[in-house]
Amino acid sequence: MRRMSRRAGGRVRAQNAHDPGTFANGGARHPSTHTAMFNEPDEHQEIRDAVRHLCRQFPDEYFREIDARKAYPERFVDALIEAGWLSAMIPEAYGGTGLGLTAASVIMEEINRSGGNAGAVHGQMYNMGTLLRSGSAAQKEKYLPAIAAGKLRIQSMAVTEPTTGSDTTKIRTTAVKRDGRYVVNGQKVWISRVQHSDLMILLARTTPLAEVRKKSEGMSIFIVDLREAIGRGLTVKPIANLVNHETNELFFDDLEIPEENLIGEEGCGFRYILDGLNAERTLIAAECIGDGYWFVERARKYASERVVFDRPIGRNQGVAFPIADAFIEIEAANLMRFEAARLFDEMKPCGAQANMAKYLAAKASWEAANVCLQTHGGFGFANEYDIERKFRETRLYQVAPISTNLVYAYVAEHVLGLPRSF
Repeated sequence: MRRMSRRAGGRVRAQNAHDPGTFANGGARHPSTHTAMFNEPDEHQEIRDAVRHLCRQFPDEYFREIDARKAYPERFVDALIEAGWLSAMIPEAYGGTGLGLTAASVIMEEINRSGGNAGAVHGQMYNMGTLLRSGSAAQKEKYLPAIAAGKLRIQSMAVTEPTTGSDTTKIRTTAVKRDGRYVVNGQKVWISRVQHSDLMILLARTTPLAEVRKKSEGMSIFIVDLREAIGRGLTVKPIANLVNHETNELFFDDLEIPEENLIGEEGCGFRYILDGLNAERTLIAAECIGDGYWFVERARKYASERVVFDRPIGRNQGVAFPIADAFIEIEAANLMRFEAARLFDEMKPCGAQANMAKYLAAKASWEAANVCLQTHGGFGFANEYDIERKFRETRLYQVAPISTNLVYAYVAEHVLGLPRSF
């Protein structure tokens, strides 16, 4: 009996890597890039094309092997740094390209749309928001040129704690000023990329909660040099998890931080860090949109080629309509992503838009993931199709960096004017 290929039967159309209709990892690309389906030029097309060109050097097999080993994609990250993509938000005066959050979000989108995982590098982007907008001139001069040159990485932000979760104002990690230094004690959890970063943004209480007028006061942010801190007051404990995502528990035991590493004014850290959080949510939205397009394209291609009962399964409305629905949801989320990024770049309030973009994009990508898996049936569970890997990766964003319920709470209170729920 002839053994059938696991790449299920049907008419398989070869893809030419030089065909403008091909996707970044060699698969077919949908003709739309955010607004292209409406016959409008994409002002970011040059960035998209360049990132896709880089991503072609790291096909599905590369990320599949990295995922199997629970490893960090060092070669891919090095290539992004070498090409200057991770310095997109750093002003030209400091050696960056000064492109802003909108362009940074396009970079993150294209990485995921190409089958990669921007979670390995997105911290460098959103941590820029905090340092750029709240750091001193001396701090920018000290760190930004080295980050832009790829000599330093600032991939980590330490905010969440095991006993407080999303209730950031109740954090217990303290930083006490003593003899020109801050002494830090406490614990953080779910802090990512610590083992692949040189610098970390830390939020800690410098004034006890009982002594402040508003619970959002009395917190400060610091730059922590991880090369000096680990083993000298900072202990890092990795957390094994569902996704290939390096994340950790941190234990601070009399860690000393130089006074000049305080960002901005003492006690105002919560307000400063909001910029970084808004940037983070907008970038995560872009990554989810990239995932969503990836899932839709894989489902579209498979449904067009997989023949059952003598016809492509995509001819069945029960298969085609869910794919179309997923695409519509992604396109809608994409509009909110660009609105949030635009407001951020224009230095305007964007908390509502950043939260809504993250919610819409995470929801759309997860629905697209389910549609893609369902379309492929049993083959979707096979590692070689990469769907199960991307399925796990995009599921994270229903929970992080902010849960769906907290987005609801924010919109209910700050947009709709409903009574505060907590």
